[in-house]
Amino acid sequence: MTSTLAKCVLALSAVLYLTACSTLGIGGDRKEKLAYIERPAELIYNEALERLEKNRWDEAKLFFEEVERQHPFSEWARRSLLMSAYASYRAADYDDSVATAQRYIGLHPGSESATYAYYLVAISFYDQIYDVGRDQETTVNAESALQQVVRRYPESDYARDARLKLELTQDHLAGKEMTIGRFYLKQNQPLAAIIRFKNVVREYDTTSQVEEAMHRMVEAYVTLGVIGEAKKVGSVLGYNYPSSEWYADSYQLLADYGVDLDAEISKPRKRGYFDRLRERLF
Repeated sequence: MTSTLAKCVLALSAVLYLTACSTLGIGGDRKEKLAYIERPAELIYNEALERLEKNRWDEAKLFFEEVERQHPFSEWARRSLLMSAYASYRAADYDDSVATAQRYIGLHPGSESATYAYYLVAISFYDQIYDVGRDQETTVNAESALQQVVRRYPESDYARDARLKLELTQDHLAGKEMTIGRFYLKQNQPLAAIIRFKNVVREYDTTSQVEEAMHRMVEAYVTLGVIGEAKKVGSVLGYNYPSSEWYADSYQLLADYGVDLDAEISKPRKRGYFDRLRERLF
């Protein structure tokens, strides 16, 4: 009799709980909380996982939050906090994903899962990277967060992926500098343009923008009438990228001023001359 009564009470609790889910937030305003009907942490957690499997990210987040609310000091609460950050990421609620992942890091810095929390922060910024014509604050944040993953967990799978994503973020930042530099060139402000192009060569020397940046510097120096500096930059460009189309453009531009860049590059030099010249120029 006692067993039958217990089963009836449990069934009634489940019905009330599911009814509360349908009327107090699930499928509606994600920021509302579920009605408080006490249940085991594992049961609520599994409810959240079921919704994740169905790509119902907002609903899953509500259930993960409910685990924290009902069982704040449990192992399930720790897991739910990180899974809540993941659900927000999949729902493209990047601000919430970053905030929740950072809260996890603050509460559990020594956890094995902290690696993933740092990675979630990074990819939440990374997925918001816009085109180079827009403000690049998000790209800067993505770069910083990705570098943190690489620095803290260099041997992890997350670090390997972060390194690949860093290449794109740096290319975007270099592209932004190039956009501004080209604008200054068109506005006949070669000195301001040179500063931008130097930044590309100095700060983003592994990106695809470097060759053009050097050529644009040659253009800017020629505009200023400083042919000697243009020749030096063109020589570094030709030494490092002899097959580049940008070098061919610089070669032709300086040829009009009587400069043979190929001859400059082929002159006998002390070992490391062009490396030292690059350091001095940039």
